[in-house]
Amino acid sequence: MRAVFLAVFLTGAFVQQPAVPELAYEADPNFLKLPDNVYFGEVAGVAVNSQGHVFAFSRGGTVGPAFGAAAAQLFEFDKNGNFVREIAKNLYAFSYAHAVRVDPQDNIWIVDKGSDMIVKLTPQGRVAMVFGRKKEASDEAGPWTRVTPPRPHVNGQFRQPTDVTWDPQGNIFISDGYINSRVAKFDKNGDWVKSWGEKGTKEGEFDTPHSIASDRNGNIYVADRGNRRVQVFTPDGAFQRAISVTNVPAPADAKPAMGNPIPAEATGTQAPGAPWAICITPGPNQVMFMSDAYPGRIYKLSLDGKLLGILGRSGKQPKQFGWIHEIACPSERELYVAELLNWRVQKLTLR
Repeated sequence: MRAVFLAVFLTGAFVQQPAVPELAYEADPNFLKLPDNVYFGEVAGVAVNSQGHVFAFSRGGTVGPAFGAAAAQLFEFDKNGNFVREIAKNLYAFSYAHAVRVDPQDNIWIVDKGSDMIVKLTPQGRVAMVFGRKKEASDEAGPWTRVTPPRPHVNGQFRQPTDVTWDPQGNIFISDGYINSRVAKFDKNGDWVKSWGEKGTKEGEFDTPHSIASDRNGNIYVADRGNRRVQVFTPDGAFQRAISVTNVPAPADAKPAMGNPIPAEATGTQAPGAPWAICITPGPNQVMFMSDAYPGRIYKLSLDGKLLGILGRSGKQPKQFGWIHEIACPSERELYVAELLNWRVQKLTLR
């Protein structure tokens, strides 16, 4: 087992840590078994319910021109990876898949970046709650664009949302997202409560809040991808701390999954430690798993920011990753990772 020496940046100060182990693990890239003539596209989301069933949200089912497609399909598999069903086929909100989550009641939530909508589905797959609204096709409207200064926020309206989570009281938190750079909060009945955040680099500001999770105390963890940190808030949006692993050295032979070589001084979403996906395990002793695109690692952290281990690298082979976009972590030793570039979900077993 190799180890890496590093410093972790936590709430404004570098903390020197001892060597961090590279975690041993096995990977099954073929755990999910699709029917004949059914294929994944870019797998943007993965989630697991209380029965061990796995849900994959894929940018497949493409109909229409390449850049105006309805690219979202939601599949369910049983605990052994066998195909169960396709859920909500051709749903009005299905435009460009971004994330899928399962809440404590086994409701299935999808976040669609293309339609700017978040939909709660019952365990049976029926629509239970809808958030946001996509632009009307009759207006020949295109996708939201980034402008300077940013457009004013509108309560209940999303511009390329990315993810969703809940606190123990059932309040709903949506990371919103590529354009709005904020977190939106609703109560358990779906009524608007508040939002916080805007584009920027300060505490409580975001540069693409790309993934969101909560712990058993209701604290909200936001993967602030462009700023290469995870920000932690109370359920009311008060900043608590920032967690970053930007000083873990990339291996000398590291290569990006796609694109030109990454310079050592790189910043932003392709730089080491920029969090694309986060997941917090259940149970009393929770840990967080976080992924980056380069060098394509998964980081295991305590919730106070201590780095406990690392695993993986970019590539196309089993045990390698092509842009992990979402992680499901039903336990500390069992992970499911959804990959954009490799069009798959790998099941990882940590030893």
